[in-house]
Amino acid sequence: MTLTATARPAVQLLSPRSEAVIAATAGLVAAHAEQITARFYPRMFAERPELLRVFSLSNQATGEQSRALAASVVAYAVQLIDPSAPSFAHVMTRIAHKHTSLGIRPEQYTIVGHHLLAAVGEVLGDAVTAEVADAWSEVYWLFATQLIAEESRLYARAGVDPSTPTRPFRVARRIEETDNVVSLVLEPADGAPVPDIEPGQYVSLFVDLPGGDRQPRQYTVSSTAVGTRLQVTIRKVLGTGGAPDGRVSSYLHDHVVAGDVVDVSAPAGDLVVPSSDSPLLLATAGAGITTVLPIVEHIARTQPQRPVIVAHADRTASDHALRETVLHAGSQIDDFTHYTWYESVDIDDHRSQAGLMDLGAVPLPDNVHAFTCGPLPFMRQVRTTLLNRGIPSDHIRYEVFGPDLWAAQ
Repeated sequence: MTLTATARPAVQLLSPRSEAVIAATAGLVAAHAEQITARFYPRMFAERPELLRVFSLSNQATGEQSRALAASVVAYAVQLIDPSAPSFAHVMTRIAHKHTSLGIRPEQYTIVGHHLLAAVGEVLGDAVTAEVADAWSEVYWLFATQLIAEESRLYARAGVDPSTPTRPFRVARRIEETDNVVSLVLEPADGAPVPDIEPGQYVSLFVDLPGGDRQPRQYTVSSTAVGTRLQVTIRKVLGTGGAPDGRVSSYLHDHVVAGDVVDVSAPAGDLVVPSSDSPLLLATAGAGITTVLPIVEHIARTQPQRPVIVAHADRTASDHALRETVLHAGSQIDDFTHYTWYESVDIDDHRSQAGLMDLGAVPLPDNVHAFTCGPLPFMRQVRTTLLNRGIPSDHIRYEVFGPDLWAAQ
């Protein structure tokens, strides 16, 4: 999905008076952006605690959500006043997809705007004159109205009422992929068909946790091989450095069984296979493997003559989920190649390489298009390697799990 012409805001969208104020204050706001957003979320949740049910509490606890929002608002403002700034269109698109998977509604932008602009005033104090406040309000509402418009189109295309963004799905089967990875095969509990799903898209699962918390998490639809069901594959988030394990992933691993019902959003996400016969490179690490299987299944069904290269990195072979399933689907493609790197390789494992992924020596065909998914440092390294090998930047696409949509640009 691409945005319409409004996706890349032009300077003239901002009034001349506000443009001058934003140009003069953007540096100040950027320097305090994380403080502003760190203040914004607590004040909003204190007044509207129901919104905690659509925000990841773990991302709140780590500060990831605040950092992502801060960087996104500043980046949006900068490209309003600087035509040479990087395009914000793809970030806008991804935010809109994420919002529709959570059921974000237009009226909630008023709540967010009120508390965000109030937080700007609280952090910057006397620097926020009436003129400055008006200018940043204009920026926010340009941002908000573009998102509202794009989200309305996505809701309409999916046939979703944002006031009821989920449907009940029953767990038909659990597949224990590895010690820390489980696949849940889900079928509609309401008798309606499974929605159309493009390979690479994700759904939000809304989980009611002990204690009354309701939390959403996005998971890639890892397979649609059975047209009446969809599958999500979930890696249990293990806490490090004294941090607790992920609440939602742990609950899904430890408590959800066949027959249970979970609320599931309509499919969302723009990391989908374009209509083309160009060769594909799918470069993933860890949980990013979940994006690979549906794409390989789709190519095997629709374009078995299309060359596909799968490159995956993981800690060990025992951590590598979906490996044999991907290889089985790939065996139905005429030109299918796979490479695997493990941080620790068994001495008798001749199919894998030791260490981190190195795409420098992997043969790549002309006009290859790359899709990458995994931790941000991994994706940056993949992108850098491919750019150094002459792959055009517009041939490299990525998927980010979590709120760091801005950081992978």
